[in-house]
Amino acid sequence: MNSDQEKSNNNENKNKMLAMPVPKLMMNMGLPMMISMLGQALYNVVDTFYVSRIPDTAGVVHAGEKAINALTLSFPIQMLIIALGVGTGVGINALVARYLGMKAKRQAENAAGNALFASCMYFLAMFVFGLFGAGTFIRSQTHDPVIAAFGTIYVRIISVFSLGSLAYMSLEKVMIATGRTKITMMTQMAGALTNIILDPILIYGWLGLPAMGVTGAAVATVIGQFVSLIWIGSFYLKKERFMAIRRSDLKPNAKLLRELYQVGVPAIIMQILVPIMAYAMNLILGSLSEAAVTAYGIYYKLQNFIFMPGYGLNNASIPIIAYNYGARKKGRIASAIRWALVDITAIMAIGVVLLAGFTQPIVSIFSVSAETSALCVQALKIIVAGFFFAGVNIILQGVCQALGNGTDSLIVSLIRFIAVPLPAAYVLTKTLRPAFWVWFSIPMGELAAAVVAVCLTLSLYKKRMAQTGIINE
Repeated sequence: MNSDQEKSNNNENKNKMLAMPVPKLMMNMGLPMMISMLGQALYNVVDTFYVSRIPDTAGVVHAGEKAINALTLSFPIQMLIIALGVGTGVGINALVARYLGMKAKRQAENAAGNALFASCMYFLAMFVFGLFGAGTFIRSQTHDPVIAAFGTIYVRIISVFSLGSLAYMSLEKVMIATGRTKITMMTQMAGALTNIILDPILIYGWLGLPAMGVTGAAVATVIGQFVSLIWIGSFYLKKERFMAIRRSDLKPNAKLLRELYQVGVPAIIMQILVPIMAYAMNLILGSLSEAAVTAYGIYYKLQNFIFMPGYGLNNASIPIIAYNYGARKKGRIASAIRWALVDITAIMAIGVVLLAGFTQPIVSIFSVSAETSALCVQALKIIVAGFFFAGVNIILQGVCQALGNGTDSLIVSLIRFIAVPLPAAYVLTKTLRPAFWVWFSIPMGELAAAVVAVCLTLSLYKKRMAQTGIINE
């Protein structure tokens, strides 16, 4: 492709961000992202499905249920890796989109290179943790030696080989900022399909390979992540590349990093609150029973099947709002916010119908005890009450980030994941029916956060739109 064609493609993307009707633009960018995130949620569910069927051995009884428990205890570290990648990605997404809206492409490329530098630093930290801290982390949550062994090896593998996930998320968010969400959908799905195909092969030892159990699940996951990284990385190496990230762009630039982390640090902290909540909930639920912890892990994977498309919509709305904020188009900003809220409400409505209406058949796909299955069914029927509030939180947090205020988004996350649900969960475990009441703590957190999110977003929007030069188009 020659330079004239490249300029034509870039102009087409710019015109799409500024001129395409917002409802159509939201679907044009959002649908590929929703499908992409749905694929990610799918392979998390598939992981759990396959490990739940790990056969018992002479030394290990209920191996499948113990494996799910181990993955649940490992989940905070998975989410920490995602937090570092997504948090930085949110910052670079908003920053690159804003620079492109200002027609400052070289600054956008330099910022993208700095995001990759940050991802490499995170990888080094996770590499060291995986080698020396994985066992201590898992043993802090369980005294069962089988669960501890399963969890330790899983955490060690996903941490030591976390570069695939971290680098991919930075490159993905840069590409989203340019409006090329179909490419990110293809690369995300490629990794998900690789994981889904490799899971049974490596876990059960098909095609003449040794049965690796939980180790196989971890290996399949990291291979899938590197497949996504290699594929998306290839688009940055092509002659007609849309972002010319040079070697010099990897050199840390204090000004760009400061701008990136004005949104990125609150976003990282916000994302880290999820594994903190998961770790604390594991401890709280562990005081009730091992089955409650396993049920929580299954619930979270199923919830993500609904929430991940919502986060995909969030990822699409951030660059749309940020780009038009950089271009000072008030009308399009307001329209993007409205349509994102409409779309997320539809997604959550589908989730409520599925998880509340077909709870038992869905939970029955996992090979777990009757006690765990009953707890999971009960949890899902209660927690779906907070889905609509969660949808509002997901979108409004993205709006705050797109408008350059990550702190408001962080406040909402603190309420969603820490300030309300954890104290509530602890108190509810002291009731007469703790295994029933404890699940109400999660929708309580979503409701309280939604009230605050609406107030903060309205205040921020009025402040930003009052700035000189914002026009109503």
